[in-house]
Amino acid sequence: MGTFQIRHVLLRQALAECLGTLILVMFGCGSVAQLVLRRGSHGTFLTVNFAFGFAATLGIHVYGQVSGEDKHPSVVIRTWREPWRKFSLFFLFQTLGAFMGSAIIFGIHSGMCLTFSNPQADQNCRHWLALQSIGMAALIVCVLAIDDPHNNPIPAGLEAFTVGFVVLVICLSMSARDLGPRFFAALAGWRGHVVNTYRFLVPICAPFLGVVVGVLMYQPMIGHHLEGEAQERQTEEAVEVERFKLSDITADEDA
Repeated sequence: MGTFQIRHVLLRQALAECLGTLILVMFGCGSVAQLVLRRGSHGTFLTVNFAFGFAATLGIHVYGQVSGEDKHPSVVIRTWREPWRKFSLFFLFQTLGAFMGSAIIFGIHSGMCLTFSNPQADQNCRHWLALQSIGMAALIVCVLAIDDPHNNPIPAGLEAFTVGFVVLVICLSMSARDLGPRFFAALAGWRGHVVNTYRFLVPICAPFLGVVVGVLMYQPMIGHHLEGEAQERQTEEAVEVERFKLSDITADEDA
């Protein structure tokens, strides 16, 4: 198996992100396809939410050990410490994974998909932008709290389940999850309907706006305070250790 091992760490992470996003789209969007194409006889809006929540959990379990638990292109930059090359590569491979996942769904439901000549009527873009941004901000606040080593720690192995539960609660779209299937829909014959309005830009731009809002909410209100308290405790512990060492030295000299 070592012969097929990829040595480039960033490429390994990107491939893992691709597979994880494929799983997310295949299960999550597959539940949407089943609900819509079966006219509501094979699911409800609640089952779609559960499908996306558990799909996120499974995806994180698949690639979390290799690439971490980024789950979303915009989440890669949530701490402002990740290199831009990682963001661009992850965005590309996550979009590719979403494209492949949507292709699988289309292959399963191709006969029924062809009965739809155009998508649903567009919602108000401002409303959708606000909805996506707020949802992403809420997700980022929860993810930051889960990942914060100074906050209430999540038991090892339950991080993926916790994030999946957050996705279940929020059930929002994400840029790679939307863009990949949109590319496939354009190639599959709906070219004029998937990019003919500015609506397709909303799930691309809104999550990044939500990331900024989420970070600006969590860090000043919680993150910086917890980190500062942890540093103060470490300083106090270091001082106590030094005092203990000095007391031992003094005792030895007196003896």
